[in-house]
Amino acid sequence: MTDARVIVIGAGAAGLMAAITAARRGASVVVLERMAAPGRKLMITGKGRCNITNTCPVPEFLRNLPGNGKFLQGALHRFTNEDVMNLLEENGLPLVRERGGRVFPASGKAKDVIDTFLRMLREAGGRLETNCQATGLVFRSGSVAGVRYRRVEDDGRREGQDYRSPSERRETLGPEHTLDAEAVIVCTGGASYPGTGSDGNFVPVLEKLGHTVEPLLPALVPLQPEEGFLEGLEGLALRNVRATLRDSGKAVESEFGELQFLRGTVAGPIALTLSRKAARLVHFGNRGLELEIDLKPALDEEKLDARILRDFQEDGKRPLAEALRKLVPQPLVETLLDLSYLDGAKAVSQVSKEERHTLREVLKHFTIPLTGTLPLAAAIVTAGGVSLKEINPKDMSSLLAPGLYFAGEVMDVDGYTGGFNLQAAFSSGHAAGEAAADRALDAVR
Repeated sequence: MTDARVIVIGAGAAGLMAAITAARRGASVVVLERMAAPGRKLMITGKGRCNITNTCPVPEFLRNLPGNGKFLQGALHRFTNEDVMNLLEENGLPLVRERGGRVFPASGKAKDVIDTFLRMLREAGGRLETNCQATGLVFRSGSVAGVRYRRVEDDGRREGQDYRSPSERRETLGPEHTLDAEAVIVCTGGASYPGTGSDGNFVPVLEKLGHTVEPLLPALVPLQPEEGFLEGLEGLALRNVRATLRDSGKAVESEFGELQFLRGTVAGPIALTLSRKAARLVHFGNRGLELEIDLKPALDEEKLDARILRDFQEDGKRPLAEALRKLVPQPLVETLLDLSYLDGAKAVSQVSKEERHTLREVLKHFTIPLTGTLPLAAAIVTAGGVSLKEINPKDMSSLLAPGLYFAGEVMDVDGYTGGFNLQAAFSSGHAAGEAAADRALDAVR
């Protein structure tokens, strides 16, 4: 009997899961990986620890996948976070559950996750081919029948160490080869962290096929303020604040938690969460973006005014700049005074009611003008990808090309930090792997 071959393009989280699933189902699986080593992006997730998934229930998962997460509802129910955790633990990888439901390998090493997946792939009979860049698809009788690929010539890369984009490395490709298959699963990722091999290089192939690819935009990336606005605030962390993204004064999205000012950007969990919306607004031409921070969200304006008045009455003879240290971190004092047009040397007892109210307004509405976000290459996740209108949510199959399947970040699905994006990759990879294997097996029976 002819091999029931499934080709998986990309050996990231989605690709490895798809390959293992298809191989265990009885298909002959070949994984084509562009880089010299698989799982390059997995290696840097969770700050090198690999935040595998999250322990929350599926409905909460969907809320943490704001980028079209409902599309994966069926896949998440069929292959859950518990299934992922059980699969890894049963194959010798101990896991730990941490704050916020985040799940990591007990060793704290992402490499152990990759090694476990690779061992499962080998044991299931799957084959991994590295330094192989897919360049096109083969069609016969209107169906996908294989992959065209080229070998990436040796350019001096060292496994696991070179995160420049392929264009920066000036990769050279060998002659084109063709590998036949009964089904092909595209797991080429988005375009964030291009040095890991996911730089959108396969998008033109999919577009030529007729698939719509929604704009690839940064998600989970620091916000970019206007130049010079954060001067003097480098390294400052603000906890328990509320930040609201505004477009031409209109509130778009709001989050509570922590912000950080790092390397001239607004970073931290809140900024990363809001970045997806900010990037989309900028992409579609919006230029009036602001980040409004409520530095005292636990106090309404009346209570905050009473708090300021009480502090001032206790510190009547002290300079205003010193008194403000009770309200905000030291690095923020000068900025607060500048925005309030107040003299920090002025005695607190001389601050008028109107000046106090101005100060209160700045504390409740500390506003940072934004130019957008850092570029896609700096993002943790890519928003955008193959339009979900052209993918069957039951099995991740293409609605345009029989025999073609998708999984992971190449699709227009993305989520927040906390293990949600990797689970989306695993669940979609599992669904695609099952369906592709079944098609391949049916074709040779």
